[in-house]
Amino acid sequence: MGPRSVCGEMNELRVELEVQEGGFRLDRFLADHVPDLSRSAAQGLIDDGQITVNGGPAKASYKVRQGDAVVVCRPAAHVTDPVAEAIPLHIVYEDAWLLVVDKAAGMVVHPAPGHTGGTLVNAVLAHCPGLAASGDDRPGIVHRLDRDTSGLIVVAKTEEVRRALQQQFKDHQVRKVYQALLEGHLQPERGRIEAPLGRDPHHRQRIAVIPSGREAITAYRVLEYLSRSSRDAGEYTLVEAEPETGRTHQIRVHLASIGHPVVRDAAYGRRRTSLPLARQFLHACRLELQHPLTGQRLEFEASLPSDLRAVLELLRNG
Repeated sequence: MGPRSVCGEMNELRVELEVQEGGFRLDRFLADHVPDLSRSAAQGLIDDGQITVNGGPAKASYKVRQGDAVVVCRPAAHVTDPVAEAIPLHIVYEDAWLLVVDKAAGMVVHPAPGHTGGTLVNAVLAHCPGLAASGDDRPGIVHRLDRDTSGLIVVAKTEEVRRALQQQFKDHQVRKVYQALLEGHLQPERGRIEAPLGRDPHHRQRIAVIPSGREAITAYRVLEYLSRSSRDAGEYTLVEAEPETGRTHQIRVHLASIGHPVVRDAAYGRRRTSLPLARQFLHACRLELQHPLTGQRLEFEASLPSDLRAVLELLRNG
């Protein structure tokens, strides 16, 4: 049976396939059977929970079996061939193989419907004209940050380096640490949240803790308790959060699930705040990885941007 496509809700394209011959990795099977879908793009959809096998989530490495029912949901307008744009980048580190960028809040990482330009990919293509698109819309992209999350992100300059870095992420050899300001007084001061994540069945654009979701683990430690004034009923907690897995919106959903959402998180926050902040208080402050060519352990740090620092100063000064 060939692919059968129907337009779903929210401009999604739904592709249903029945596996005729098993033994192939899921990402390879999808690249071979879904038109205009590369293997790396398939991996991105799998990571986003946009692909199910027999009604449940699956990993890119899953070996499909004869009779498996595979469903793919993807944007109806698939963006390809991003163009170079001369957008300033805050480059923390660069060599012949990779670069590490301190991404500004508000910048989308790669082109997507509604964001065909002005992305990190467009900026990187202008900075590295030789970077190949590799048949998809995410050249050089190894991992992602949400649009309104600032901080460190690594970009590969060659496909070989990208594959090597992606493997480090899969093997949990990359360390990422975030700073987040949370609603409420978080206790205990150290903790580990283990809760499976998947697409919210009622809100397809959101992630939720669901029993059938993929394993997700986030460790945290409290840095500081803050309050705007003695009369302010709302308290805040500044934390470091370290995701041990790399699911979409993981830190935001995990912290919201224990009753302490990230301040100004429009999707998962549970109340408005009077703090003068235009976006969610989440910043990727530390990144550690092994250089794919030299084997050297690389460690990077990015201080809080000015908008987040201003909020902390306001709270500390009462």
